[in-house]
Parts: sequence; C-alpha cells; structure tokens
Amino acid sequence: MANRKRFGDRRDGRLLRSLGAFYQFIPYIMAMRIDACNQFSDAVEVTETDRWLRAKRKEGYKGLGYLHLFIASYVRVASQRPVVNRFIAGRRIYARNNIEVVLTVRHGMSSDAGETTIKVVLDPYDTVFDVYHKMNEKIDEIKTSEEDNNTERVAGALTKLPRFLLRFAITIIRVLDYFDLLPQSLLDASPFHGSMIITDLGSLGIGPVYHHIYNFGTLPAFIAFGAKRKAVELDKSGNLVERKYIDYKINADERICDGYDFAMAFKYFKKYLRRPEELELPPEKVVEDIF
Repeated sequence: MANRKRFGDRRDGRLLRSLGAFYQFIPYIMAMRIDACNQFSDAVEVTETDRWLRAKRKEGYKGLGYLHLFIASYVRVASQRPVVNRFIAGRRIYARNNIEVVLTVRHGMSSDAGETTIKVVLDPYDTVFDVYHKMNEKIDEIKTSEEDNNTERVAGALTKLPRFLLRFAITIIRVLDYFDLLPQSLLDASPFHGSMIITDLGSLGIGPVYHHIYNFGTLPAFIAFGAKRKAVELDKSGNLVERKYIDYKINADERICDGYDFAMAFKYFKKYLRRPEELELPPEKVVEDIF
C-alpha cells in the first residue's frame, strides 16, 4: 500500500486527486464527521462459524474469537474494497497508507478496572491467523506491562495542564492535524487516528449500540457487535431449527465513498463472517485505491 509521497499527501495517507468535483466538495458542506454519520445494522448467522472457531481452538489457536474474526473480515474487505479505508482530513479525502484498527482493552471485568486503547497495524494480505497473533501480542503487551502505553502517557501529560491551557493545546493539535503537522509519535499514540475502531459488547453480555464516531482525528467507522443470541426458525423443508446470530452495528462517515461502495463492502463483510475459512489464506491480490 505504500506509495511515493507527492505534494498534498499526508504522512498517513495519499490525497485522492481523481475524485469527481462533487466528492471533493462534500467535505466543505459536511465539515464535521458527526454531520456525515450513516448508521447500518445487520445480523449474521453464526452456527457454522461457531463450529469453525471450535475446530481452530482445538488446533491450537486458543482464545480465537469473534473479535479476531470481525477485524479479519474488515481487513479482507479493505484489501478488496479500499474505499472503506479512506479518511477525511483538512476537508480533503485521502487513501490510508496502512490498516490501523483501534480497540479498548480492559484490565479486568470489574467496574473499578482500568482500561486503555490500543492500535494494531495490519497488512491487507493478513489472514485471520495473522490478525490473531498481532492482536494477542498487542493485548498481552498491555495487560502484562506495569507502565502506561503511549496513549495513556500523552493523555496524562495533557490533563496535568490547567483547563484553559488544555483547551488551547487541543486547539493547536487540531490545527496541526488539519495541516498534517502532527508528529508521527502523536499519530501513533492517538486512538482517534486509524482505519476503524471496534468494540466487542458481546463480552459484556449485551447487544450492540450505534457508537458515535469522533470529529477529532481521522477514524471513518465504528463497529460494535453484541452477544450471541438464539432464534428458532423454519428451514427450507418447514422444520423448526435453532440457529445462532450475532447482531452488529456500523457507524460510518458517508463522505469517504458512495452508497454502492458501502453496500458492497457490507455485503462482503457479512460473507466473510459466515465463511471464515476464506480468511485462512491471504487474498490472491490486493486492490489499490484510485489516484
């Protein structure tokens, strides 16, 4: 996904110059991400997916679960439909140079347990097993470390400022981000800059919510999925059968691509969730976004 940087490109993405005039105009009409939220809700039948997960755990992939699978499905979609990995910055549309997934990790399941955000950098050729290893490595690093990660250190330093100075500092950060002048270290630490942010509410035993996406930063999508639920339905022969489902919701920035592209991305996202065996091997090729 790496390309030679040209004038107008950002350190985290390349400017899309061949977009139609209307697309380039839209970020000026809908200047904030909250203005451009499209909400999508769906459910995926996971009876067979459950069997696949159990088989893989027996093969040694301990703890392989739906969080890994949702992220791996997104990565595969982004590798074939790179429009979902675009972002808006400085009222321009960019193709992201890599795939960065953000998630929150709790240090325990009690109300007083702390939590922090992590960012996992993934490759469009990654399989579900690559995602499994990279995610687990990052999560284990956070849970076993007694030191704060970069995100916590930056937030801790800023919150020590008096309130009026903190507000001024955030304003300066926004301006620097607008003109792509933020240091790479801040971009790496920021949980607001990335391809997608995801939350597993199933681990809390509840259904998904439409989670907001942030005006600050570049994240164009928030995915939330809930706990498994059972449903009794009629099969093709008219017999009652029990099936398992997972509900999920996506809040996305509509400015990055059109409705057709989103519809196709959602369609393939669901397909990979239902057929995870397709994620065991890397894609034959990775599709590049337009220039």
